[in-house]
Amino acid sequence: MLTMEESVTRGQRPAEAPASTISTWSGQAREQAVQRMFTAIASVYDLNNTLLSFGLHHRWKKITASMVPVVERGTALDVGAGTADLALLLEPRMGPKGRVIASDLNRAMLAEGLKKVDGKGLAGKITCLQANAEHLGFADDTFDAVTTGFCMRNVGNLARAVAEIHRVMKPGGRFVCLEFSRPVFGWLRALYNWYSFTLLPWIGTKVARDTTGVYEYLPASIRTFPDQERLCRVLREAGFRDVSYQNLSGGIVAIHVAIK
Repeated sequence: MLTMEESVTRGQRPAEAPASTISTWSGQAREQAVQRMFTAIASVYDLNNTLLSFGLHHRWKKITASMVPVVERGTALDVGAGTADLALLLEPRMGPKGRVIASDLNRAMLAEGLKKVDGKGLAGKITCLQANAEHLGFADDTFDAVTTGFCMRNVGNLARAVAEIHRVMKPGGRFVCLEFSRPVFGWLRALYNWYSFTLLPWIGTKVARDTTGVYEYLPASIRTFPDQERLCRVLREAGFRDVSYQNLSGGIVAIHVAIK
């Protein structure tokens, strides 16, 4: 785990491959490939998110944060915090003397998040830390709540990341996971697949001028990620209880909630 001020030791770059195939990889190769892509788009990530989701990601994140209980002097961790949107929404729920850790493996994304935190004068309450979701580096039973927003499908080993999140949570703590999922209606799945695999890559290359292939990787990663019920099983296998989920936008995204 590294603070924003500390250096990063980078591994060897995986062999070049079509971006859409990266979603089938696991371990360090996937991790490194994903980090390269997100580093390349960090400065335009928020703008692209708003354009490509038609602004819906703001609503999804607000609903996610609302599912975290208000805790006086609370401590919360946002894993895969990226540009810190969710961490900023969590901050008031931890009370006036609470703390939020915004962790992400990607230094460039965290740098964008740190600008937002500093701009709102919240550097004393929100700490941006560079950390791997599979090796968070915190003591057992540390956090009252843990959140993730569009992070879990990008990790190298999902089961390990979920187990690590479970480890650092206090007993009775709540895990809230916002992630793309499987639309519940056949017509919506067909439309969403067309958007994801045809229109989205076109927008990414022609409008966002992306050359990394990230907009090919993203829809492929959604397709290979566990759907709503399968993710429930992953959470239960890690030791979570009272696992449930809520579909948003017809199941395009789902919020899973689980208790340690």
